[in-house]
Amino acid sequence: MRLSLILALAVLLFYAACSSLTLEPANFSWPIESVLPIDIEGNVFEAKYSVEFNTKPLFAEEFQDSTAYMGKEIRLIRDKQGYYYVTAREFKNVYVFQAEEGTLALQNKIPISETGIINPAFNQRNSYIELVDGNNNKLSLTHEGIEGGM
Repeated sequence: MRLSLILALAVLLFYAACSSLTLEPANFSWPIESVLPIDIEGNVFEAKYSVEFNTKPLFAEEFQDSTAYMGKEIRLIRDKQGYYYVTAREFKNVYVFQAEEGTLALQNKIPISETGIINPAFNQRNSYIELVDGNNNKLSLTHEGIEGGM
């Protein structure tokens, strides 16, 4: 009886210790952006980083038209903290998402252009994500917003 009590206590302590395990520092960044074509159902898939999601709600938010995704592609990159940055040609915003249980949840919508960016491209930088447009104008982005100016 005493042995089983000690064993049960040891198991509880082991599980309690495992639940507070933290591995740090951790870096979730992708070195370069992924340019993902959108399929007929509105989905994108990135095999290298194992991410897949539907873009229809994103295009509905951006253009008030859930079919605006047809024939388009998105730009996607992930920063060191694990936030996903998404934009596309003619978007006026960069959308910042965080992974949650089976979803990408919007954390921030960063206005970047009143007319829509023509040729967006993301670059990974040490402490921010760089957004470059077709004219080589650059914005420094974090999940909280713009760090620099265009």
